[in-house]
Amino acid sequence: MGKHAHGKLSVIAALTGNVFITIVKTAVAIGTGSASMFAESVHSIADTLNQSLLLIGIQRSKKPADDIHGYGYGIERFFWSLISACGVLFIGAGISIFHSVDSLLHVSHEAVVFSPLSVIVLLAALVIEGITLALALHELQKGVGFSRELFRDGDPVLLAVIYEDGVAVCGVIFALIAQWLTSITGNAIYDSLGGIAVGLILGFLAILLITKNHKYIIGKPLHEDATYEIVEALERDPCIEKVIQFKSAAIDVNKYRIFAAVEWNGSPLYEEIYEAGDLKEEFDNIKDDFQEFTKLMFKTTDRIPRLVGNRIAIIEKNIREEFPQIIYVDIEIN
Repeated sequence: MGKHAHGKLSVIAALTGNVFITIVKTAVAIGTGSASMFAESVHSIADTLNQSLLLIGIQRSKKPADDIHGYGYGIERFFWSLISACGVLFIGAGISIFHSVDSLLHVSHEAVVFSPLSVIVLLAALVIEGITLALALHELQKGVGFSRELFRDGDPVLLAVIYEDGVAVCGVIFALIAQWLTSITGNAIYDSLGGIAVGLILGFLAILLITKNHKYIIGKPLHEDATYEIVEALERDPCIEKVIQFKSAAIDVNKYRIFAAVEWNGSPLYEEIYEAGDLKEEFDNIKDDFQEFTKLMFKTTDRIPRLVGNRIAIIEKNIREEFPQIIYVDIEIN
């Protein structure tokens, strides 16, 4: 199963859980009048809509390269993930904070009905969100283990599920604490503060995801250590004197295209021709015939671009084999 399929599995699991949680939370929020429960229901609605957008992005990013998009459609997943993050910011955080602030300004001790059912719903949500969070974490680190780089360079779609589920777990805990404080003090202000806390966490999450997806959309480059290793590998080839310019951009999750402008050293190719013996043999056959000499020059001139092209193809193949994340290599001779 490929990387796209793994991301899709986590998103489907999160979406399925959120549909159920959304229905139950909304019903309880309407029945109790709880601001924190309302914030949680809005959070779940936003998550459901956002994960639907993530599925669209995953599906569209699987389209192969064509004449219009020569590097494929991998960026689609970042575009839809960005829209999803904007939904978290404006729908999830915005509505939650607005409603909770309104409840805080018009706080009423009779407005909130504490119900054991709301606690049961929140605990059930905690379990479901925890399961989907664990699944997404497992998919993200599969085969490589956890590291800072994993969260720095990991699939934004999977990271969106992880961050959203992580925030959901925190939100549920805040809502439980808020409802508990409201029940023991009789003061509904704690319920409103819980809703505001959920909204603020959602806002922070949204900004984090927007920033991450923005980097990919504008062409996230390779990190300095990977760039250094690739430049070093290019300069190990005897035909490349020096890499003058190097550029890279992400075209999908952990897939990059690179461009390298190089100073070319033709001596190894000359030695290759000389060692083959063909050139000397042909020259000996010419003797003093100028026309034959001219034909040899034309033949040699025609052979050189092919030799250079073949050598560049070999260099590009070696780079792709040594660095699997590099999908397209473009070498320009200066």
